[in-house]
Amino acid sequence: MVSIKSLFVAAMATAAYAAPTCQTNTPALPKTGGAKELEDPAANLVLKKIALGYGIQNYTCADDQAGTDAKAAGAVAVLYDVTNFYPGTSRTGIPQPIWDKLPETVLRFAPYPLNRQPGSTYGADPVTPFPKAKDVTLPAGGPTLIKFLGHHYFDASGTPMFDLNTIGLKASVVKKEAVDAPKNAYKGTLGTGAVAWLHLIDSGKGLSQGLSTVYRVITAGGVARACSVAGKGVQSVPYTTYYYFY
Repeated sequence: MVSIKSLFVAAMATAAYAAPTCQTNTPALPKTGGAKELEDPAANLVLKKIALGYGIQNYTCADDQAGTDAKAAGAVAVLYDVTNFYPGTSRTGIPQPIWDKLPETVLRFAPYPLNRQPGSTYGADPVTPFPKAKDVTLPAGGPTLIKFLGHHYFDASGTPMFDLNTIGLKASVVKKEAVDAPKNAYKGTLGTGAVAWLHLIDSGKGLSQGLSTVYRVITAGGVARACSVAGKGVQSVPYTTYYYFY
């Protein structure tokens, strides 16, 4: 039986040698297949980039008692440019099944992308979470590079930020809506589940540059462990996802 990984390797090896060309179709926003879907982007919006984000979702637990819910405390992730790998892109597009599994593939096989906090399994260094910018390479026999694009983090006020510093785009956003990830989504390194899909819009703080809308879709991992398991304090959970930037 041919594995997802081997199919991905073959597809990426071909794409790595091909010169990027224009889309032959317009990338469509994925659907969960659930009763409720994220609202489609407005007709006047233009898709600027599709990024694969790989990093951690952070949470805090007030205590370690059963029934205590972990509270979201931001995220840190490295962003990689996968725009030209979208299925149907001339010469560089990869098959739809490989595209749909790419977040899971990266979470399972690619090296952890952040500077670790000393003594923490998955926590990022609070001062310098991001290492020197570099492309991600999946462990395989072929050239399976995915190019570095930028960073995702929360600023001092707790506002989500996306800094696509390689192309001069930036988004400061707030959540407009969320829907649960599909039940068959990859539950992640800790087996806790895939975080919700999100529709994010400009925060109105005047910090965005060239972007006004962001979608988080096809998530893998990132759900918090129960506080009775994680214990009191901060916990970090690895996740991957696609971000569509408009």
